[in-house]
Amino acid sequence: MYGKMNVLFYPKKSERNDYGMVMLYARITINGKRGEFSLGRRIDEQRWDSRGGKLRGTTTEVSNFNRFLDNVKNRLYDIYDSLLKEREDISATIIKNIYLGKEGKEYMLLEIFQEHNDEIESLLEKGFTKGTLQRYKAAFKHVSAYIQHSYHRNDIPVRRVDYKFITGLEFFLKSQRNCEHNTAIKYVVNFKKIIRIALANEWITKDPFFHWKASWKTKEKQYLTQTELDTLREMQSFLPRLDLVRDIFVFCCYTGLAYSDVQQLKQEHIIIGVNGDRWIKMPRKKTKAISSIPLLPPAEEIILKYSEHPYVLDGKGVLPVLTNQKSNAYLKEISDVCGINKNLTTHLARHTFATTVTLSNGVSISTVSKMLGHRSLKTTQIYAKVLDSKIADEMDLLKERLKEQESPKPENETPSKT
Repeated sequence: MYGKMNVLFYPKKSERNDYGMVMLYARITINGKRGEFSLGRRIDEQRWDSRGGKLRGTTTEVSNFNRFLDNVKNRLYDIYDSLLKEREDISATIIKNIYLGKEGKEYMLLEIFQEHNDEIESLLEKGFTKGTLQRYKAAFKHVSAYIQHSYHRNDIPVRRVDYKFITGLEFFLKSQRNCEHNTAIKYVVNFKKIIRIALANEWITKDPFFHWKASWKTKEKQYLTQTELDTLREMQSFLPRLDLVRDIFVFCCYTGLAYSDVQQLKQEHIIIGVNGDRWIKMPRKKTKAISSIPLLPPAEEIILKYSEHPYVLDGKGVLPVLTNQKSNAYLKEISDVCGINKNLTTHLARHTFATTVTLSNGVSISTVSKMLGHRSLKTTQIYAKVLDSKIADEMDLLKERLKEQESPKPENETPSKT
């Protein structure tokens, strides 16, 4: 709630000129806080009526001056009334600045967000991907819904964003939009970029994210075991559309390529490597880092299978790839047919390559990192956790050794003398 605004005119005695005339000031008071400014007019202090807040006298000059004071006061109250309807934060300083023409443009949060998204859309394939644009569009919708839910407005000034707004957005995403923890954090991080833009342009003076830190929950990455991968490869009872999606998925399992990279895979990306075998050598769409991947037999078989496909013959790519969205939908059907109780997605194939196909078979983490096209080894280390199958194998070996150590000694063996 905002208290009543009071306006007071008073002469500032400390600003007296050589003729004894003093400068007249206006003082705005709201909730005990003041905003003062000079009216740029000097008066004879002896003629000032402090109780009435005007000059004493009946001359035309006095009447015109008092009318000027009434206009100033009316303008200040008009500003106050207007702000009560338009915004929630009102202060004597804000009203003073608006009156003096010092109140700059009000930068609105969603307007800035929309301009950012429009810029990304105009730069698609010139540094930004459709996936990036979709993430920011989704974040925009969530922030917009949060503002309507919590502030009952269509937009708010960017300067209104504070720590409470940020934590409230995170809670809203989890409670009202049913986002998992890491998903909610991703949206808040996307939103953080908009605040960085506002800071860089000096539309705000403080970083509301200063005390907020993204807290990610470690999540076990799913992948197919060798048995599940074999089941998927050997399954024959697929419809043609499912057969294609299965093959592309298996190809990703044996190359580690992301789905977007398989879509861009051309014949020019398949070269003869240092060992005389065929390799895939191409820049990743996401990071532009070069992936260097020797083609394993299962991957070669799939390339050969589709070598006569019209899509391939037309030079559009090495494999006839469907959209990622459609592929993920078909993969759900495939998992049911194969009895695989996992959420098959195109990215799970990449995880399978990193774990089941390579790391669990003794390929070094640095080699896997190079094949995956990671810029940092730290990125690859998330796949390098000890696999359950590896633990089982090594523990079986340990059990055998312990049995050997505990087995009874031969009866003819005599203990050594000490």
